[in-house]
Amino acid sequence: MITSRISAKLEGQYGAEASSVSSLLEEAEGRVFHEAAEEKITAAVVILADGSVDKLLGAIELMETDWRDLLIAAELAHADWPSRLDDIFGTS
Repeated sequence: MITSRISAKLEGQYGAEASSVSSLLEEAEGRVFHEAAEEKITAAVVILADGSVDKLLGAIELMETDWRDLLIAAELAHADWPSRLDDIFGTS
């Protein structure tokens, strides 16, 4: 799910390519979950990508392989994940 705060982060990291990156994320989520993923899954991809297209593709591949490993890699697998998202993306 591309929330407004994730969209803002993508615009800051990818500029003019943010729309394409958003589409790529939404397509990948559809393949894995058959619907939009929870915000923390999308956020995990964005966190691991850190503005790099190559890292973005790697994070999407990890999501497609095992989304739980994606959450662990992005440090979003614990109960404090909402505050981590707020720290990185701001409050919604």
